[in-house]
Amino acid sequence: MKKMKFFLVAFTMILSVSTFAQSKAKTTINTNDYALFGEKFQPKKVVSEKEMLKKYKNLKKGDTITVQYASKIQAVCKKKGCWMKMELADKETSFVKFQDYGFFVPLNADGSDAIVNGKAFVDVVSVDELKHYAKDAGKSKEEINKITKPEITYAFTATGVYIKK
Repeated sequence: MKKMKFFLVAFTMILSVSTFAQSKAKTTINTNDYALFGEKFQPKKVVSEKEMLKKYKNLKKGDTITVQYASKIQAVCKKKGCWMKMELADKETSFVKFQDYGFFVPLNADGSDAIVNGKAFVDVVSVDELKHYAKDAGKSKEEINKITKPEITYAFTATGVYIKK
C-alpha cells in the first residue's frame, strides 16, 4: 500500500510540474497589438535581448542562425527607415537591415518595442559604411570624421518586423 501511495504522489508531482512548464512556455504574443513590416510571421520561440546577446557571443564570422527576438528599437535610419538598431543586454546593440531592401520601418519608431524574424550573424563593417550609417542617422560632420576603424557588429537581416502599436 505504501508503494502505491508513493507512486501516486510521485506521478501527481510529475504531472503538475509538466503542466506548469507547458503553461509557462506557451506565452503567446497577440500580433494584433503590433504593426507588421515585411513578411508576416508567427512569433514562436521569441528570445529576449539577454538570450540574443548570448547567441551572438557564440557566433564566429561566417556563422548564421535563424532566430526571432524581442527588444526595444534604439535608433532608426532617419532618411528612409531602411535600418534600425535593436537593444541587447549589457548596452550592446544589434544592427538590423531588411532583406533585399524589401521594406522599411517608420522613421519615428525609436523607443518602440519590436519583434524581428530573420538571420543573425557577426559582421565587420568598413569605415566607409560606418560613415554612411552615421550620416543617415543625422550625426554631425565632426562625429562622422571620428570614425577611423572598421567595427565588428552584431548584425541581423530581418524578413519581417512587428512593432508595438
